[in-house]
Amino acid sequence: SGSSDPYCVVKVDNEVVARTPTVWKSLNPFCGEEFTLHLPRGFCSLTIYVLDEDTIGQDDVIGKVSLGHRQISAEPRGIDSWLSLAPANPDEEVQGEIHLELCVPEQGHPRVLRCHLIEARDLAPRDPSGTSDPFARVSCCGHTLDTAVVKKTRFPHWDEVLELELPEGEAVLSVEVWDWDIVGKNDFLGRVEFSLDTISTAPPRGWFQLLPFPSTRQDHGGQLGALRLRVRLVEDTVLPPHHYQPLIQLLSEPVLCPDQPPDGTALAILEEVTSGESRQDVATKLVKIFLRQGLAVPLLDYLTTRELARTTDPNTLFRSNSLASKSMEQFMKAVGLPYLHEVLRPVVTRVFEEKKYVELDPGKMELSRGRRISFKGPLSEGQVRDSSLELLRGYLGDIVDAIVGSVECCPLPMRVAFQQLRRRAQERFPLPQHEDVRYFSISGFLFLRFFAPAVLVPKLFGLWDQHPEPRTGRTLLLLAK
Repeated sequence: SGSSDPYCVVKVDNEVVARTPTVWKSLNPFCGEEFTLHLPRGFCSLTIYVLDEDTIGQDDVIGKVSLGHRQISAEPRGIDSWLSLAPANPDEEVQGEIHLELCVPEQGHPRVLRCHLIEARDLAPRDPSGTSDPFARVSCCGHTLDTAVVKKTRFPHWDEVLELELPEGEAVLSVEVWDWDIVGKNDFLGRVEFSLDTISTAPPRGWFQLLPFPSTRQDHGGQLGALRLRVRLVEDTVLPPHHYQPLIQLLSEPVLCPDQPPDGTALAILEEVTSGESRQDVATKLVKIFLRQGLAVPLLDYLTTRELARTTDPNTLFRSNSLASKSMEQFMKAVGLPYLHEVLRPVVTRVFEEKKYVELDPGKMELSRGRRISFKGPLSEGQVRDSSLELLRGYLGDIVDAIVGSVECCPLPMRVAFQQLRRRAQERFPLPQHEDVRYFSISGFLFLRFFAPAVLVPKLFGLWDQHPEPRTGRTLLLLAK
């Protein structure tokens, strides 16, 4: 069809840790996925593979982006750029470890190297069965010895001792693992190298990570495409809870003692110095801290009251991404996600399953789509618009009915927070011409920052496990508007 069905797989040191949903029929897919991965301190690399999903047979690997630990650590603010995809060479896609013991007996001439190949684990699958037929190969200065082949396993146990005559001078011992194939050439599974000088002075023994052949491929200059990534490595040292009590008390002070001067408090200073980029993170952490203390609602009251005091035009109330707005947004997600699912999931599921054609913009209408609406041939622009309006009114009516009928399901902390917000807005704008402020101060949060975004991007709120294909995405966009 001239397109692909791409998705991404995230690997850390050859272990799959995440997968994005498939974006169907696209060469320019938008994933919009965010993963938080808890990594071991000694991890080596982060690799993102882009694959094309196939209904029949194995999925095709389009390309990959690999980032080393040192490369990610060198950017404290994170990596945020387009990175060209590199080809995924099977000889480089290795994984697993080998357990071996090397020694050189002190007596005897010529010197002999004893290589005890014990076992290997977590090898890459190279056969259609999802396993391999591995054997190990020991090479030094043109001399090569192989172990027996262990069939159909990724965890072979050899327990063989191979002996090689050692040459004089410097040399390198290579231990390789291969997948034996009855037809065609054997598949490379990984290798590890040792200097003979090292073996003589400190004989290696234990588990060793298998490594690929040194890369010889050239830069393809973006011919395989590019992947937009934002990667940030954060290394936190977490102390026992009592170490944080002075900070929590300092942050909680203005909330627990609202009579003190508001401008000199820790929360007020934090609000002033927080930049737009970090405001989301600060709001998320504040809400988590105050939820744990049972003070989330007083925190929101404190922040929204300060925001109201700074607002002179009620039409701009809570429209900026201030700390108050971001904190309320994070609070609704933390407290109200099950409620959101209960209200919206039935209608969102219908939109995804029915896949109806909906369009109101004459410049974007595809009148041939009308055949899916009527068997009498293509419809006119007016008929498509009327049909679309009817469908949208049906979906939207069900959404509004579900919201209006969900009062008892709405979490109590949300209801209390909005009750306080309504009272504060009324106190700040008491004149009759501002009577509506008390209501749209709430609807600005509940609809614009809670229900509407969830309708627009259901995947990010857990309402659907895939991103919508274009037609369904257009319907959701019009519903959200």
